[in-house]
Amino acid sequence: MKAIRRFTVRTVLPEQLQPLHELALNLRWSWHPETRDLFRSVDPEVWAATGEDPVRLLGQVPAARLAALAVDRRFLRRLGDLADDLREYLTGPRWYQAQEGGDAPLPAAIAYFSPEYGIAAALPQYSGGLGILAGDHLKAASDLGVPVIGVGLFYRHGYFRQSLDRDGWQQERYPLLDPDELAVSLLRESDGTPCRIDLALPGGRTLAANIWKAQVGRVPLLLLDSDTEANSPAERDVTDRLYGGGSEHRLLQEMLLGIGGVRAVRAYCRLTGHPAPEVFHTNEGHAGFLGVERIRELVAAGPVETDTAGLDFAAALEAVRAGTLFTTHTPVPAGIDRFDRELVARHFGGDAALPGVPVEPVLALGAETWRGGDPKLFNMAAMGLRLAQRANGVSTLHGEVSRSMFNGLWPGFDPSEVPITSVTNGVHAATWIDPSVVRLGAAEIGADRAEDAMTTGDATRWTGLERIGDTEIWDLRRSLRAQLVDEARRRLRTAWRQRGAGEAELGWVSSVLDPDVLTIGFARRVPSYKRLTLMLRDPQRLRALLLHPTRPVQIVVAGKAHPADDGGKRLIQQMVAFADDPAVRHRIVFLPDYDMAMARLLYPGCDVWLNNPLRPLEACGTSGMKAALNGCLNLSILDGWWDEWHDGQNGWAIPTADESSGVLDPESCEAERRDDIEAAALYDLIEEQVAARFYDRDADGLPHRWIAMVRHTLVTLGPKVLAGRMVREYVDRLYTPAALAQRELAAGRHRGARELAAWKARVREAWPAVRVEHVEADCPDEAQELGSSLALRVQVALGALEPGDVEVQVVSGRVDESDGISDACLLALKPVGGPDLDGRTRYEGSLELCRTGPFGYTVRVLPAHPRLASPAEPGLVALPAESAGMDAGLLR
Repeated sequence: MKAIRRFTVRTVLPEQLQPLHELALNLRWSWHPETRDLFRSVDPEVWAATGEDPVRLLGQVPAARLAALAVDRRFLRRLGDLADDLREYLTGPRWYQAQEGGDAPLPAAIAYFSPEYGIAAALPQYSGGLGILAGDHLKAASDLGVPVIGVGLFYRHGYFRQSLDRDGWQQERYPLLDPDELAVSLLRESDGTPCRIDLALPGGRTLAANIWKAQVGRVPLLLLDSDTEANSPAERDVTDRLYGGGSEHRLLQEMLLGIGGVRAVRAYCRLTGHPAPEVFHTNEGHAGFLGVERIRELVAAGPVETDTAGLDFAAALEAVRAGTLFTTHTPVPAGIDRFDRELVARHFGGDAALPGVPVEPVLALGAETWRGGDPKLFNMAAMGLRLAQRANGVSTLHGEVSRSMFNGLWPGFDPSEVPITSVTNGVHAATWIDPSVVRLGAAEIGADRAEDAMTTGDATRWTGLERIGDTEIWDLRRSLRAQLVDEARRRLRTAWRQRGAGEAELGWVSSVLDPDVLTIGFARRVPSYKRLTLMLRDPQRLRALLLHPTRPVQIVVAGKAHPADDGGKRLIQQMVAFADDPAVRHRIVFLPDYDMAMARLLYPGCDVWLNNPLRPLEACGTSGMKAALNGCLNLSILDGWWDEWHDGQNGWAIPTADESSGVLDPESCEAERRDDIEAAALYDLIEEQVAARFYDRDADGLPHRWIAMVRHTLVTLGPKVLAGRMVREYVDRLYTPAALAQRELAAGRHRGARELAAWKARVREAWPAVRVEHVEADCPDEAQELGSSLALRVQVALGALEPGDVEVQVVSGRVDESDGISDACLLALKPVGGPDLDGRTRYEGSLELCRTGPFGYTVRVLPAHPRLASPAEPGLVALPAESAGMDAGLLR
């Protein structure tokens, strides 16, 4: 019999224990060990039974136990100290506040939009790396005092819980989440009614959403929830689950995230007095419509929150772009959300149109205008890039890949000039470092310094860890391995019971894995490019590694396939079938339901973290960073972050099929052959280097060379892989320049935005008449001496433009056999005099020949304006005509 209504009955805490509510509702407990220890002491059994969730703990702990704690003076002292510590953390100055006296005023606030957030297992609003990264971003911002407001959606069913059937096929469950049992609170108006956001939909319908607030340390996270009685059943289901539903369902989710998210931020600032954001950060394209909503604010006819109504679309676009940052996380076009153009037109036109925002300019933002693009589709990444003056990838290699992938948006420019930079991702140390690792470091460098080192990513704060002794490191590694073995056995037993096994069949589970055997971990989402089953290419070779008589290896595997990805599910089934074999099941296990709770034990407990994606399809790959923070060595393809930070002493690089360049050319090696080559290289590395070094013991029984690699990893990678370092880079390199640009354009009721938009319109209209008409150089001989220079004279037709509207550049550098220029250097030429009788302006300059070998140059004209973030920003360039008979510009 089913209940007709469901609600939560909360425990009433004695007055002395009221601070427990304050601690439970701030998710800082998820990364603050002392607070977690306090909640554990409330009732260890209930704490474990509730999945270490303080809110559920307080709802289930017996009243008698609460009464006893209310008179327990020792407990009350601990409670008071931790409540005071939280208040100091929330209000005291931190790193960001110490920077505010600098030359450039820092942003008053930053709004950070993401479709998912991995804050804690107790708030399951994430599916994988994108969400975990977003959660770590908020936590690091909180620790540094950066005034971020997080924005996302509240999914009533989260992503999904994973189990296996008897045949090893993935099963999905979507348990309903009750907000009353989570660390969230409903945002309310001053009269106590829920704060509501409304979006107009086609056909006169409305999509309404309430706003749940999760407090992530100092950072408020606003989560929009469409499951409200104000909606019809179809609209109530918009936020039912993460990455579910068809195309229109996803479009509505992304409209709610972007448009509704901006409105939620405005409401939150109005109700709380929080400073309005000067910078909007779009974490992937899912929230791209936030820029369209901000344009609506600026073109609206009536007064709006910004008090700057009345701009036209072009000026509003410039104002919005100046303060917007777009971060792309995908290295392949297939990873981008694309919608049917007519579907988008229906939701942004007619009675669903945003007031003052015509549908055609909106559609143009997402148009695939490049060669090979589909004119029938609306591309969310293209919109994100067009709405943001600044953009970045998430590792150095991913930045290069992104510049090539999106080159079509900037025709006429080389990929290296595409205005997409990179900020390599980081991970939140306090979330992912095992407390025993922290204690070991703190014993050597002090607790305060250890905390500061984990927060800021300042490499100087990590100095001293190199003094930790070999015995201490090895004892720690062994205890972490044993901790993982115990957890793996517990989870494996649960998984087999779910698969239908009886307790009498599971005696073997108690001998699975060995705390003294080399342990390799592999856990992540299961798309095909991550190659979960690469290790199975040669089953006999893998069995030999697992069962080696003196140097055995054991492997712990976990991961979820998207519910609609049967190919990924088949990969899991193949892995499970291998791990079910009685001959090897004590050496390799697949653990279902990979989540943050599992990961917190998996990363520290492994000796080696395996990552073998198809290069360069791993944008960053932060799981290896979390492992490294715990002294785990990486064994990975040179992709993502590992490509830039592998140094030969912190782990091993798996060779790729294309040895010469290190980058796989899909045309150069048939796929099956490629996997065979890379799997063989993996087996060789494990057998000949990894296992050999792990089991190479001295007379004292310690593998000193292995321990040296662990120590080196902690000291050198520790500060690099931190989210604190990442967020500081965002502040210095992207947030602060974006805030300055936004202020410049907003001054004088957006006078700067109007002027920039008018200038761009004038330049675009005049650009067809801009030409490089003649180039000549003092070049008597084809061979030139190093250190000599060329005097260049260039005749340029500017049409209706003035010399101040453009920059004439010489692009020079090494040339290849097809005369392509690489390692280019830029030289700006100066105008000499006014236009001649034919309207041409002469530019001159001297090009120094600073390198030997094949050398070449060309000349180009670019728009120039002091408010452009990049010369490529307008996407306009004029190059010499091939038929003009000019100097070839090639020196050998």
